Amino acid sequence: MKIAVVKEQAAGEARVAATPETVKKFIGLGAQVAVEAGAGLTASIADADYAAAGASVADRAATVAGADIVLGVQGPDVASLSGVNPGAWIVAGLNPFGDRARVDAYAAAGYEALAMEFMPRITRAQSMDILSSQSNLSGYKAVLDAAAEYGRAFPMMMTAAGTVSAARVFIMGVGVAGLQAIATAKRLGAQVSATDVRAATKEQIESLGAKAIFVEKVAGIEGEGSGGYATEMSDEYKAAQAELVSAHIAKQDIVITTALIPGRPAPRLISDAQIATMKPGSVIVDLAVEQGGNVEGAVPGEVALRHGVKIVGHRNVPSRLAADTSALFSRNLFNFLSAFWDKEKGVPVLDEEIGNAIRLTQGGKVVNERLLAS
Repeated sequence: MKIAVVKEQAAGEARVAATPETVKKFIGLGAQVAVEAGAGLTASIADADYAAAGASVADRAATVAGADIVLGVQGPDVASLSGVNPGAWIVAGLNPFGDRARVDAYAAAGYEALAMEFMPRITRAQSMDILSSQSNLSGYKAVLDAAAEYGRAFPMMMTAAGTVSAARVFIMGVGVAGLQAIATAKRLGAQVSATDVRAATKEQIESLGAKAIFVEKVAGIEGEGSGGYATEMSDEYKAAQAELVSAHIAKQDIVITTALIPGRPAPRLISDAQIATMKPGSVIVDLAVEQGGNVEGAVPGEVALRHGVKIVGHRNVPSRLAADTSALFSRNLFNFLSAFWDKEKGVPVLDEEIGNAIRLTQGGKVVNERLLAS
C-alpha cells in the first residue's frame, strides 16, 4: 500500500495533507509513504523532517507513481496524477458542489474520489471531520484579523489619562468557527454577543460568557438541519431576525459572520443599509466570502471599504495558520484511514455509512447521491 502526499497547487494554499507525525503512523500500519518535495515548506515542515520520519521524498511523478492512495488538502488536478494505480483513492477536500468538473474527471480516470468535507457528523467520525478542525482555527483567526484592522484596543483599560472602552464584538453564526470566535474575543477582553438560527446554540453562547441575541416570538422554527447544520429559514423568521439584527449591528464595533449551508450559496446576513448604520472605523469579517458571502459588498481576497466600515474577505482563512491547520487536517486523514485499516490485507476497507457518504466516484462513474441530486 503506497500513500502519496502531494504538494498543493491551488493559489494561496499553504497547508499540507500529512506531517512527519502522521507519516510515522502510516508507516506503523505497514504502508509506504512518499511525499512530494517541498510539500510542507509553506507549513513550516522541511523535506528532511519527512525523510527522518521514514517517507521517501521526490518529485511529483515519482511520488505518485504506483500510489494506491493520494492525500491532498484540496483535490489535485487529474493531469498531475499520471502513474497513480488504477482505482486509487483520492482523499482530500474536493469541493464537490463548486468543482464538479474535477469530480467528473476523477470518475473518467477511474479513481475513487473521497470528499472529506462530506464526512457525516456522527460521534465516531468527529476525529475525521476536516470542516470542524479547520473552522475552529478560522474562528480564532477571524478575531485576530478583525483586531488587525480595528484601530483601537479590545479590552477596557483604565488609565491615568482616562478609560478606554471595551470593543463590542458580535458573532453571527455559532457553529465551530463562531464558538471559537466568541472564546477568542472574550479572551481579548471584548464585550461579546452572538446569534444563530438554531435555538440549541443559545446555551452554548451563554456558557462562553457572551450575550445571546435571539428572535423570541417566532414559534416552531429551530433552524436545525441534518447533521447539525443550519437550514434555510422561513420568510417570517428572516424578517424578524433582520429587524433584531439591524438594531444590534448599529451599536457594534466588530461583526464576524460564519454562516454556511452545505451545497448552497452562503445566506445573506448583512445588507448595505445595515452597514451604513455602523460607526466609521468598524470592522466586519466575512468567513463565508468564498461561498458568496454573508455580507453585501464583501470581496473575496480583499478588505473592502463601505460607508467607512472595513469588510474583511480573506480567502482560505485556514491556510493563514498553515502549520496548525495542517497538523489537524493530517490527523483527520490519518484518523479516517486508520479507523478502516484491515491489518490482514494491509489496506483500508470502508463501511457503508461513512463510505457511501464521502465517496464521490467509483468504477468510472459519479456515485454520490448528494451530487447526483444536485
